[in-house]
Amino acid sequence: MHESPPPDPPGTEDDLDFTPVPLTRHRHDGWTAERQRGFIAALAETGVVARAARAVGMSAASAYNLRRRPHAESFALAWDMVEDEARERAFAFVRDHAINGTTRPRFYRGKFVGTIHGVESRMALAALRACSAVPPRRRGPAQS
Repeated sequence: MHESPPPDPPGTEDDLDFTPVPLTRHRHDGWTAERQRGFIAALAETGVVARAARAVGMSAASAYNLRRRPHAESFALAWDMVEDEARERAFAFVRDHAINGTTRPRFYRGKFVGTIHGVESRMALAALRACSAVPPRRRGPAQS
């Protein structure tokens, strides 16, 4: 079997080196500094904003609102860095499976009879598309 596990997420200690967004009101159920750090750590691990926000008990919409607040530059930069790293890990995982293929068990009448190894063409096409795609936040202004 020639499958490799996805690479480990980056060390969150370096990724958490940012200044939390200063808030005018401090609520126990709001975006505290600890929640902001937890969100960035979860985003580094998952690469999915909604999942990272849920991990700290917040919504994705409130995370995007926090990112747009004044003095949120450090938070936004940390967000971009961990999101880029997560995207690179996902692409490396897909690329590995597209190049090396996958091995699946083969059963006949409920009994294991061997394995099937093959390259997933849909995964290879997805990797090629992802390689040439530009993340939405990095696109320039609309051309008219």
